[in-house]
Amino acid sequence: MSLNAADFDRTGTVSRAAFAGYGHEVTESERAAWRDAMSARAQEAFHRGQQLIAHGRLADGVFWLGRAERLARNTPNVSFAYATAALANGQIEACLVRVQRLKAEFGLREAAFIEPICFARLGDVPKAVAAMGWALARYHASSELHVLAQELTKRGKKPGWCTLSNSGVLLVEAAGPVTLALDGQICHSADNNCFELPENWQQAERLDVRVGRRHVLGSPVDIRSITRCESLVWPEERGVSGWIWHPAEPDFVPCVTVDGLPAVHVEAYATDVDSEVPLSRPRSFHFAVSAFQESKSGLLMIRDGNGRPLTGAPLRLALGRLLAGDLHLLPVDLRPRSVGNWPKRASSPRVKRDCAVVIPVYRDKACTLACLRSVLDTVAADVQIVVVEDATPERDLEVALDEIAQQDGRIILLRNSVNLGFPASANRGMREVRGRDVVLLNSDTLVPSGWLERLIAWLDLGDVGTATPFSNDASILSYPSVTVANDVPSPAQVRLLDKVCQQVSSNTAIELPTANGFCMAIAAECLEETGYFREDLFAQGYGEENDFSLRASAKGFRHVAATDLYVGHVGSASFGSSRRALMARNLQTINALHPGYDEYVAAFIALDPLADMRRNIDIARLQKECGRRSSVLLVQHDAGGGVGRVVRERAEAFEADGLCVVAIRPTSSGCGLEAGGKPGSFPALKFDLPSELPLLLMLLRSIRVQLIEWHHLVGHASTIRHLHTELGVPYEIFIHDHVWFCPRISLLDGQGRYCGEPDVVGCVRCIDRWGSYLGEDITVPQLLKRSRTELSYARRLMAPTHDTARRLERHFPGLAVDVTPLENDAALSMLPKFPVKSGAHSLKICVVGGISRWKGFDFLLAVARDVRKRGLPIEFVLVGHSPDDDALISNGIAVTGEYQEQDVGDLIKAQSPDLGFISSIAPETWCYALSQIWRAGLDVVCFDLGAQGERVRQSGRGAVFPLGVPPEMFADLILRYWRNR
Repeated sequence: MSLNAADFDRTGTVSRAAFAGYGHEVTESERAAWRDAMSARAQEAFHRGQQLIAHGRLADGVFWLGRAERLARNTPNVSFAYATAALANGQIEACLVRVQRLKAEFGLREAAFIEPICFARLGDVPKAVAAMGWALARYHASSELHVLAQELTKRGKKPGWCTLSNSGVLLVEAAGPVTLALDGQICHSADNNCFELPENWQQAERLDVRVGRRHVLGSPVDIRSITRCESLVWPEERGVSGWIWHPAEPDFVPCVTVDGLPAVHVEAYATDVDSEVPLSRPRSFHFAVSAFQESKSGLLMIRDGNGRPLTGAPLRLALGRLLAGDLHLLPVDLRPRSVGNWPKRASSPRVKRDCAVVIPVYRDKACTLACLRSVLDTVAADVQIVVVEDATPERDLEVALDEIAQQDGRIILLRNSVNLGFPASANRGMREVRGRDVVLLNSDTLVPSGWLERLIAWLDLGDVGTATPFSNDASILSYPSVTVANDVPSPAQVRLLDKVCQQVSSNTAIELPTANGFCMAIAAECLEETGYFREDLFAQGYGEENDFSLRASAKGFRHVAATDLYVGHVGSASFGSSRRALMARNLQTINALHPGYDEYVAAFIALDPLADMRRNIDIARLQKECGRRSSVLLVQHDAGGGVGRVVRERAEAFEADGLCVVAIRPTSSGCGLEAGGKPGSFPALKFDLPSELPLLLMLLRSIRVQLIEWHHLVGHASTIRHLHTELGVPYEIFIHDHVWFCPRISLLDGQGRYCGEPDVVGCVRCIDRWGSYLGEDITVPQLLKRSRTELSYARRLMAPTHDTARRLERHFPGLAVDVTPLENDAALSMLPKFPVKSGAHSLKICVVGGISRWKGFDFLLAVARDVRKRGLPIEFVLVGHSPDDDALISNGIAVTGEYQEQDVGDLIKAQSPDLGFISSIAPETWCYALSQIWRAGLDVVCFDLGAQGERVRQSGRGAVFPLGVPPEMFADLILRYWRNR
């Protein structure tokens, strides 16, 4: 249970990834190779599933699509394909959970309309009607959905239903006269069932469709949702290209208008748009440069058929030449300037300026009002707050902003008549307060008390142009992790993290390559000399602050981290599916304007001058979390699996007893700490060993570590074995495998056979021939001597089963081992059994987990070959994975692929098996797979050794077979057992 099955290759050798730890780093190329292999397997499974469905083998197709989904880690397109196939196969719950996730994450139209179908088939009419009404209000219902809408209208006793098209045509099926109202103003009242809405209907937010006083199903219609378009435009050397589509009505042919030109219908589907949204149907267009001329401003505006700017507009045509590498006759402001070799400015104290806060606002009333409240509660009365409302589509937000501005005289409320995007809105606000220091603040942030004074203080040196604080979502200034998305903190957590930042900040300026616009203090003189954001180049936003920072650097200004401040940031999804494409376009623009930018940022990331600060924050957080409690330190390896689960469960038990629990796992250069059983909780708490051992010890003493519990030392630096001595505390050992006396860990020789646990001479012979998996230079006698010493001096030894304890005591006589079961087998044995299938059918046997060589891969493969050769009535399904899924599959074993632990029970039941099989040919110390099979209602057969044999015999839930049974005999034995049963 110490290692995952995927850690072993076909020869029984532990892969390098299994021992990612001290001195054994997994390289990026190895990770990339693993990702490529998984992707190839996922694609093969997906295509096979599609082919099976096309040939009428629906159940088999669903199985393969499920495998593809697990291998692809819930990739949206694969999940949607699986959902629709599951629906067709009658697996309604499996379909429902996926379409609900796709609807929530991507606003997927097709998922929204499948949801009511699922509820209807499950017999939940109220939910089906509600889901259909929600979908009709936001998406256009094509003709094949009309019957469903009519049926749910009847079942829900609604007076009718409606659906709106981007053409402005409203289809209504109703029992009586219909009244239509746009934003409360009646525009139609008639008996028709097909209405053309009046001109400019797209400018409204809401369409009410009533029969009498009652709304029809689908009313009120959300017009903004119906008319929303996803798009992107970009300049090229000889013209403008782009793509556009309407997610609420994918088959609608969109319209594009360019200043001075007639509207153009965009019919051709794009073939090269990278979108993670399932069933996206963008359409592409191109305009030659000869078709139009730039306006006097040098900008070209491109709009959709509703008059809204496309993402990426307005465009500056000259940028196309720069991006194409044509530098001939470029305007001065577009001529590239390489990064670096910037002048130095005097860093003497500057004259203080007044400051103002500028907050561009577009949508999300709740986030915006929370932000404004936090600002108003924390800034002085003389601070001007400029709110720039960028033509919000939310009427209630518009009204709320009016009320706040009337109530608080500090707010200047500016309104754009049309949506201009973040850079232009920010510029308008900054121009309003020209001559002051400015803090540019996103409307989805939460600021703590005293934030403004601390942030502005970083500008006091005359060469500092900008200052940016820490946040949960701030790129290189993100905390706790800069590589993994962080959770959005609550207001209380923001206050706590801010206090910690104040506590640990040295107030030494750490220079950044660029500022981050989510919360960005800009010195007045920096703004005056550098100019404003380039709204002519960055459209709706992303990258404008990077370009500004580089232009400021070229004038000698520095950009620093405000390390004594933490600001919460919800993070933006404002650009929808266009966001990633706009980011890529604007990043290309930055690199064209500032050659060397990518390398400049990469060098900062590699150097990571903020690492010590993040670690100090982690240290303070850990100390605060532990408080006055005593602590327990759990030592684990980095391979997860059963050890990881036990560590989590032990941590929960210790926490319940009022102790603080910290886990330690190996890294390539030392070790890392985390909250017990919570990987990634303190990502900066990493220590190089042995050089940083004093710092590690100081931290462990500060949190009052009173006990160390060893779970696994594989991959750890030797220093970790002596922490208890350095700290002067006892240690206890939980036995997870046979690493104490077997350098190969699994008691398996290189030919995949149980070794029988020979004497020392036999062990030495085995290791000389087959090698060790310990990752350290130690002989068998040295290992046994070290283990005896460590086991003898431990305050307590624990093992999950009597078999494990007996094996340890046999190799180290005189030890006392407490048997500590990991689960309640008595309760598991009383669980109801899976219903026996009636009628003649093949015996279907389910194997669960990651099946490595020591878990019985070779034996399972040999049995499958024998079953296939003799045509026996046995089917195998592996709920899990193996080192060579293809070999198992080609010999008739269905393989689901990796699963999430919470899904394994449902996945086992979905296979409709008759019997479980634990195929391990080496003694396990617990075997969670056995428990999972019992929970699914199956009896289990296994070999008569280890924990698996002990637990099956004691429970009576299955049978044990002698180890060493030839594969050819095993199939006959199991058939005989099943028939007798």
